[in-house]
Amino acid sequence: MRKVSESTVKRLSRYYRVLRLLEKEGYVTVSSKELAKIEKLTPAQVRKDLSLFGSFGTRGLGYKVLELKEKIASILGLDKTWKVALIGVGNVGSALVSYKEFAKQGFLIKLLFDNDQRKIGKNHKGIIIKDVKDLVKELKESKIEMVIIAVPADQAQKVVDQVVKAGIRTILNFAPANIKVPDQVFLRTVNMAMELEHLSFALINQI
Repeated sequence: MRKVSESTVKRLSRYYRVLRLLEKEGYVTVSSKELAKIEKLTPAQVRKDLSLFGSFGTRGLGYKVLELKEKIASILGLDKTWKVALIGVGNVGSALVSYKEFAKQGFLIKLLFDNDQRKIGKNHKGIIIKDVKDLVKELKESKIEMVIIAVPADQAQKVVDQVVKAGIRTILNFAPANIKVPDQVFLRTVNMAMELEHLSFALINQI
């Protein structure tokens, strides 16, 4: 498989969500033109993205919705289950634990961590909150594969360093901080303030 760009992976996620909706609505097949129209892309872009992963669909008939959805799910790793730990059970962290779509797509939150003694040992949404001091040991013992960071910005780098020490290679960060990780670690940062700034820019400039 050729190297795949980040933008292509994002589009695959979008295709997957569209296909889920089409399946619910009873669609059996869909064309590249229809997918492109929904996602405001060109049919050529859709075909190019899918061609990176093999041959899909039939000329003149399009793609079978269920089949394409399942193949994209496999490409994105959504046909597997992943053990996830969440660090920081504040407002953001608590909301993420409650987000049911994670489990539906195979992302199973198995461990919760915090440094607040009032929270440690408490049952939160069916999971006992553990002390962040035991982070490295607990991550290794539970064979965690992904970690979500939802701690204050001034604590984020220290926490991430411990996560990396535990051998975790994939991190989703919600802390508004510039985090540094080794080359072999894949870090994604979600900065909600920046997303809102993008929207305010769009409003001001009428994009």
